[in-house]
Formats: sequence, structure tokens, C-alpha cells
Amino acid sequence: MTINTVKELLEAEVLCSSESLETEIHSACGSDMMSDVLAYVKDQAVLLTGLVNAQVIRTAEMMDMKCVVFVRSKRPSADMLELAQESGIAVMTTARRMYDACGILYSNGLKGNGE
Repeated sequence: MTINTVKELLEAEVLCSSESLETEIHSACGSDMMSDVLAYVKDQAVLLTGLVNAQVIRTAEMMDMKCVVFVRSKRPSADMLELAQESGIAVMTTARRMYDACGILYSNGLKGNGE
């Protein structure tokens, strides 16, 4: 699946790094606790979260994630978008709730850690 497919499935708006929309991804995770992402997530490519702070982008960068999707129409700050752009991380926002967004991606073939 590509980041562009995630965008289409979630009816998301791309906020930065649109040049990476054709990047292939193979897994995702959904969490508002970045400590859990750091402790338990391996080989993830997309992070879905409702937490809006710079730590989200820093965590995504550390975990080599390619895309962050903010759920519930959350919007990151300009500083967060700048940090994501510098790291080549695509950032999107969707009106969907996390449960729905994760379910849509999973039912379309995007798996979680260890699957």
C-alpha cells in the first residue's frame, strides 16, 4: 500500500511531504502514548494518533516511520510540520476517529506489528 492509498482510504488531507505519497508502506500502529510506540512498535511505517505535540514527530523519526496521520481532525503546529518536512515524514489529518481509521486500513490489507 502507498501513503497515497492511506490518504484516499481515510479521506485525509496531506499537510506536508506530499512528494512522498508514492512511498510503499507495509504496516501501521495507532497510539496516543508515544512511550508505547517506542517500547512496543517495530517496523512500522504509519502512525495514527490524536496526540498533537512535537514528540509525535520526534518519535516517528526515531522509529523510521514514513507517515503520521492525525485523527479527529487534529492539526499539528507549523513547527511540527517543519520538523516533519525536514525528516521526510508525510503528515495528514483525517476527520475519522482512531478506531475507524485503524479498522479501515486493516481491512484493506495494512497490518500491525508482527502480522
